[in-house]
Amino acid sequence: MPSVLAVVPARGGSKGVPGKNLAPVGGIPLVARAVRACRAAALVTDVVVSTDDPAVAAAARAAGAGVVERPPALAGDAATSESAVLHALDAYETTSGRTVDTVLLVQCTSPFVTAGDIDGVAAAVTRGADSALTVAPFHGFLWRDAPSPASAAHGVNHDASHRPRRQDRPQDLLETGAAYAMRADGFRTARHRFFGRVEPVRTDPARVLEIDDPADLARARSLAPLLDADAPLDPSGPDAFPGRDDIDAVVLDFDGTQTDDRVLVDADGREFVAVHRGDGLGVAALRRAGLAVLILSTEVNGVVAARARKLRVPVVHGTDHKDAALKEWCAEQGIAPERVLYAGNDVNDLPCLRLVGWPVAVADAHAAVRAAARAVTRAPGGAGAVREIAGRLLGPEL
Repeated sequence: MPSVLAVVPARGGSKGVPGKNLAPVGGIPLVARAVRACRAAALVTDVVVSTDDPAVAAAARAAGAGVVERPPALAGDAATSESAVLHALDAYETTSGRTVDTVLLVQCTSPFVTAGDIDGVAAAVTRGADSALTVAPFHGFLWRDAPSPASAAHGVNHDASHRPRRQDRPQDLLETGAAYAMRADGFRTARHRFFGRVEPVRTDPARVLEIDDPADLARARSLAPLLDADAPLDPSGPDAFPGRDDIDAVVLDFDGTQTDDRVLVDADGREFVAVHRGDGLGVAALRRAGLAVLILSTEVNGVVAARARKLRVPVVHGTDHKDAALKEWCAEQGIAPERVLYAGNDVNDLPCLRLVGWPVAVADAHAAVRAAARAVTRAPGGAGAVREIAGRLLGPEL
């Protein structure tokens, strides 16, 4: 798999909107929104945030990104995004020992960028383009102010004496400012984001918004409930869980989610756990409804595999990198991470919770897990939490 590094520039200073990159939209800081979109993209192999601000760095790490400390010379008002990306690219390769094939520039100031947008530009470059950018169809007539009081304003992309219908005009494309991809070696040589064969990648015009001033920020906050799949919900409210049509898969942690997190050990060292029969009914109902179901566990334990066989669902266990395993499974199944519900209980579930569109915590989960979740079950782990999730998705008859 090609190495695809997403770089999110997020310096601390901003004159138009002070503290802009930490400003919440839909309850989520802008830098965290960008990181989450990158992490949900199937083609992205790593995400770093370039910043000079400790608070931005903390928010980036909490969202699951690495951090590259940006030197003061690259953090002023005159510094370009390209300079930050080049610096982050070099720093990442030096510290990780990996060679990056494709580098992405993803902007915090585009709050509604999606994983699909990011995958789109990355795919364009991996298919052979030198660079790519997100664009939206644009049909407007552009005008430019008069250069002097004695002269007249003039049309930029049209002849003012000829106003053809939209369908009779050439298709214009508006650069959205959200996501860019570049072949890493070509970017180092050109030192700017557009070189060689540039491929435009179309995105949804309704999601195009760049935050440059307080009015833009207010507009984004107003639109978030309509456009944002990550809009925060009351985790105890009736709308906290998705509907059946909103997801394609349910992924379940095992210990502490399907059990009460206790382990009984006999004199011979054999381990025993207790599961809830109702959870088995819930898993069966999810399967009948056509949802993909996976058990994902850090532990290497025969009981996990035995339970998966009983429930007739696949299992991945004994992995220290659950989020990488989950991303790989989603790619194999052709399922977008944003259409996955993941249920967990402890801090080792946090990377997966940040990856998916529907992070769910069981009632007795760690506080950090509850804070990261969009929904929290009323039942604790091992006490019917999985059946509750199935009932919330499929109907109260469960």
